[in-house]
Formats: sequence, structure tokens, C-alpha cells
Amino acid sequence: MPLSEHEQRLLEEMERSLYQNDADFVAKVGGKRARPAYRSIVLGILLAVVGVGVLVTGVLVQQPLVGILGFVVMFVGVLVAIAPGKRVAVDPDAPQGRTKAGRGPSGFMDRMNDRWDKRNDDQQS
Repeated sequence: MPLSEHEQRLLEEMERSLYQNDADFVAKVGGKRARPAYRSIVLGILLAVVGVGVLVTGVLVQQPLVGILGFVVMFVGVLVAIAPGKRVAVDPDAPQGRTKAGRGPSGFMDRMNDRWDKRNDDQQS
């Protein structure tokens, strides 16, 4: 169920407040999602397939040591494939790119946020 516009604005306001008031927490648990490491995924899948092949070969030739080696190779392949990629640090003040108009992608929202913050500061004073 999608959020209403009011709920989206409240969520964005809470997120901004978190970035401004608790930067240490955001730095510790935050960050953009890790980019998937496609090279690691492919290598892990290949290792897992080779490991399954060695495991089956060990069973067919009735050599437990070969089967155990195949299982270990397969297990390492799965671990390599599911290993997380590199995380990207979040800097909420950094520009997030440019649009054709020359402003950041959320220029309108940034102006609205600034106006909201200014209005709140004026009310508190």
C-alpha cells in the first residue's frame, strides 16, 4: 500500500532530522546499499558448480576425501557468491548529481525543506 503525500513528507522530514541530529548513528549503520559484486557472484557460482562436480565424482569413485574436498570447494563458492559488496558512505550534504536544469535532482524538495526548517526556527524563537 503506497504512502500518501502527507506520509511521504513526514517520512522525509524524519529522515532529514535523523541525518542532522544523529550523524554518528547514521554513519555507523547507514550508507547506501552495497553494490552487488558481480565478479564475486560469478566466481562463487563457478566454484559451487565445480565443488558439486568434485563431490559427485568423489561419491562415484568411492573416495571420501575427494567428496569432502568437493563439499569444501562448493561451500567456499557459496560463501564467495553471497559475500556483501563494498558499502558506499553517505554524506547527506554532498550533491547527488545534476539534472539538465543545472540543479540537483531534488532541488525543489531542498528548497521546500529549507523553507520548512526556517519556518520552524522562526516559530521557536
